[in-house]
Amino acid sequence: MLQSELVRLRLPPPLIGFGLAMIGPTLLEFGTEAQKLEHIPKIVQGEIRWCQGYSEPGAGSDLASLKTSAVLDGDRFIINGQKVWTSYAEKADWIFCLVRTNTHAKQAGITFILIDMETPGITTRPIGLISGASPFCEVFFSDVVAYPKDVIGEVDRGWTVAKALLGHERSMVGEVFAQSVSGGEMELVGLAREHVGVGADGRVTDPLLRDHIIRVAMDERAFMLTVKRIKDGMVAAKREGKRAMPGHESSILKLFGTELNQRRRQLAVEILGAAGLGWSGDDYAPGHLAMTREWLRSRGNTIEGGTSEIQLDIIAKHTLGLP
Repeated sequence: MLQSELVRLRLPPPLIGFGLAMIGPTLLEFGTEAQKLEHIPKIVQGEIRWCQGYSEPGAGSDLASLKTSAVLDGDRFIINGQKVWTSYAEKADWIFCLVRTNTHAKQAGITFILIDMETPGITTRPIGLISGASPFCEVFFSDVVAYPKDVIGEVDRGWTVAKALLGHERSMVGEVFAQSVSGGEMELVGLAREHVGVGADGRVTDPLLRDHIIRVAMDERAFMLTVKRIKDGMVAAKREGKRAMPGHESSILKLFGTELNQRRRQLAVEILGAAGLGWSGDDYAPGHLAMTREWLRSRGNTIEGGTSEIQLDIIAKHTLGLP
């Protein structure tokens, strides 16, 4: 596999981002030919960076409660409101955004629209996290002008597009963590050898720690095989001329991948012991400081992209068919 070779050669993973993994596939499914011609080449060539305008201060897990309004004024929309937890908004060129165009319905009053981030009236403000750094921002819209030609799908019918994109997002999150666990087992073993020590037999001396590492390693391998099986299924569906888009299994990837990452980060810090308590300073190795910050950052994994509780609900209803 390409990913295995990248890990073996200690090369960084491919930079995919929201363009290739989220809005690109959504445009291919729902966009007009003009929209595809305008945006897809730039996405593929890496010339444009996107961010996602979904969550709001009063609309997180209950996303359909969003209030950012888009009022039609002649041949344009006037947008007012606020988005939150918008990753890399301060660096993005465009935003794909959910706005309310009809107040008489909930899901049926939402429109999916693309907006140039250079448009007057858009302001971004970074949000600091406990890890000391953050990709997240607040985005404010004050009389921002957008146009009907940039609506994906139909006005008031954006909820269908929004859900399809969430499937791509959750699959992307799952794959990102599948990539991050490649080589994770050896990382944990290396830390244990360095900070706990090995016996005459060459094994880590703490049997309980060995058990914890093995359990994480087994789950990582099972997770990577699950990701591969789902991707193979999509490839097979495409060959048969069927819809090759992520379904409800994307929630499984998102749920398990993020919780597995938290377990691995937690175990790494536990292995480091006192060396894992550092925040800054010459007394701590830079690599150890990075692990501490990654552990803190991982606490947000099970919230972003849809909380674990929401994923469990989706899996229960749509995958397992529970009432």
